[in-house]
Amino acid sequence: MTGHQSGPTGAGSVILDLGGSVGALILATPPELHGQEIEISPADGGAGTRRTHAMVRRRETGAGSSYAAVYPGLAAGAYTVWRTASTPAGTIVVEGGQVTRFSLR
Repeated sequence: MTGHQSGPTGAGSVILDLGGSVGALILATPPELHGQEIEISPADGGAGTRRTHAMVRRRETGAGSSYAAVYPGLAAGAYTVWRTASTPAGTIVVEGGQVTRFSLR
């Protein structure tokens, strides 16, 4: 994970294109991970598997603030969520046409 600073993301600022064999992941985190980039990778891959990352941002809604990284446009399948470069936090399954949620709390 690497850190960056970003402003809050307002309602409606993330567009998810879902359908067929394409889904998305919303990764909820505690506030202290704000600005960190969290990696995911296909779960069936080996050590050289390419990882994708997204930044944790503060998300403002009518219900208040939350913190999350959003991974749009993921091919359906199992993914490893990485807590650190070498420590997995868990495995999730993305279904086509759906949004999968996972919490790093």
